[in-house]
Amino acid sequence: MKTTERLEKRITYEKMLAGISEQAVSIDDLNNFLEVSLWNMGSILDVSRVFLFTNKPGTDSFTCICRWSAPGIATQAAPDQQIFSIPWTAQEMRNGHVINFQNAKDMPRVAYRDLLLKAEVKSTLTVPMFIRGVLYGFMGFDECRYHRKWLDEDIYILTTAAQIVTRAIENKLYEKELGQHRNRLESIFSSVQEAIITVDTSLNVTEANKAADKLCGARVGKPFIDCAQGCTKACLTVLKGTLGSRRSIREYQIECGRDDRKKCVVMVNSSPLQDGGGSFLGAVMVIRDITKITRLEEELKYQQQFQRIIGRSEKMQEIFNMLRTLSNMKITVLLTGESGTGKELVAHALHHAGLFVDKPFVKVNCSALAENLLESELFGHVKGAFTGADKDKIGRFEAANGGTILLDEIGDISPLIQLKLLRVLQEKEFERVGESTARKADVRIVASTNRDLKKAVQEGAFREDLYYRLNVINIKLPPLRERREDIPLLTDYFCRTFNSVYAKKITGVSPEVLEMFLSHSWPGNIRELEHVIERAFVLCQEQTIQLDHLPAEIREARPRKGHEQGLRQALDNVDDILKALEKTDWNIAKAARLLGTSRWTMYRRIAQHQLRRPLD
Repeated sequence: MKTTERLEKRITYEKMLAGISEQAVSIDDLNNFLEVSLWNMGSILDVSRVFLFTNKPGTDSFTCICRWSAPGIATQAAPDQQIFSIPWTAQEMRNGHVINFQNAKDMPRVAYRDLLLKAEVKSTLTVPMFIRGVLYGFMGFDECRYHRKWLDEDIYILTTAAQIVTRAIENKLYEKELGQHRNRLESIFSSVQEAIITVDTSLNVTEANKAADKLCGARVGKPFIDCAQGCTKACLTVLKGTLGSRRSIREYQIECGRDDRKKCVVMVNSSPLQDGGGSFLGAVMVIRDITKITRLEEELKYQQQFQRIIGRSEKMQEIFNMLRTLSNMKITVLLTGESGTGKELVAHALHHAGLFVDKPFVKVNCSALAENLLESELFGHVKGAFTGADKDKIGRFEAANGGTILLDEIGDISPLIQLKLLRVLQEKEFERVGESTARKADVRIVASTNRDLKKAVQEGAFREDLYYRLNVINIKLPPLRERREDIPLLTDYFCRTFNSVYAKKITGVSPEVLEMFLSHSWPGNIRELEHVIERAFVLCQEQTIQLDHLPAEIREARPRKGHEQGLRQALDNVDDILKALEKTDWNIAKAARLLGTSRWTMYRRIAQHQLRRPLD
């Protein structure tokens, strides 16, 4: 096909799509819209037949609801008489596959092949249609005159047309549902738990449901200001705001209180009231009691965060429980884990979560100092103990008296320091350099390392007795790759933090960025994630962080084989899917992010496994 012909064909197809889209905006008669749309597609695409079938939920049966045949092509049975079962085709379409056979004889399933050949079909193309993630049906295109090869650009046009028609059907279904809901408004108004109050321009109550009477004591015909004696009337500000500005006020959270009951937290929404002619009548206020939700959110926040540590994964929840148990105990704790997993943050949390919060917290980086300097730093020295010791100096153990000392990178200390630390742990005392007087060490010791101390003991690089003294309680921090479900939570946390630091209003990361975060191996762990997001904040001038804002080593990285296999297994494992759905309160998009896939794949897997959200 020449370039000019291809361009003209493309323009014709785009005009067809534009026409169908324009008609789909406002549909009075759905059947008429479908008939006209199929006629347009069949005529412009020059195909023998176009038809639309719907799927009976839970089965492999399909029923024709609309069809079109070109002049001279044998007309098939009436639409409502065309009902057949095609299991193989149904499964392919549920998986989102377009079925395309240039020669109908190549169809792999005998039953469907015979059905096509009986209808004198030479070539066939079938496009699946999904509504709310569930297979609704399909749009089919049959050619009975010759073996037609559909080009990629043709398939794109047909797929787009099917999507437009699907959205139109979905909108009409929604309109039908909306009409049914509208018929129930009267009963809903009197039975809903939210308080609904309408007032006129003078703040007199004109309508109030039972919940409003219970919550506020609002009665029709009474001035709102006289309702509920002893009420704080904090919502009055919202009503006056709407009456004064004639604009809606949304999601205004207040503390609602009356003398005869406990205070509760409510969410207030207020909107102007108008008659059919647009005249201003007053305002409507809806009050929703969110006291329980607020408490649950606080409880969830408590569960997902300990001090400044973020995590909802099972491993982090176990660590949180351990820290809560240890926070008031003066017991030696060993923190192990890869670099960047947050060992210092855990030490801070352990100190500040309990009775030691008003006591000193002292940190020593054991790998940053030479042996003699580290000894002086830990235990102090007296004047003249060595060259340059021109005055007495207290050590970190003495400075941390009554509190906590963090011995960071404990695996790098020399044998001499190991011996002196062993004495502190065994006898609870130490000596300053150059002094023979023992001093008491009333300190809780927290040590951290990214080295394998047990292996170091076997190699003779670390004292076995010191290892067992330090390893009373061992908290092993998991690397980020083993707690991927925490990545979205950490990402949101860092975004909020850097919005404050850089005075920006970035809403978060794009789905593509989050998917890449979920598949990355993160050798630098949380510290690497933090630096990647901070770099993106510096570069991002938009509302959402995109792939272009990430470092090249992140963008060009490929998911590890193990991760890909794990993802496939998770998507095939019903328990993994249910676990992700339960963690996200059946939020499909969030569950998809947890499993590192798209929400459309999640919809198909939910339909495939016939999963249903449990009743509350």
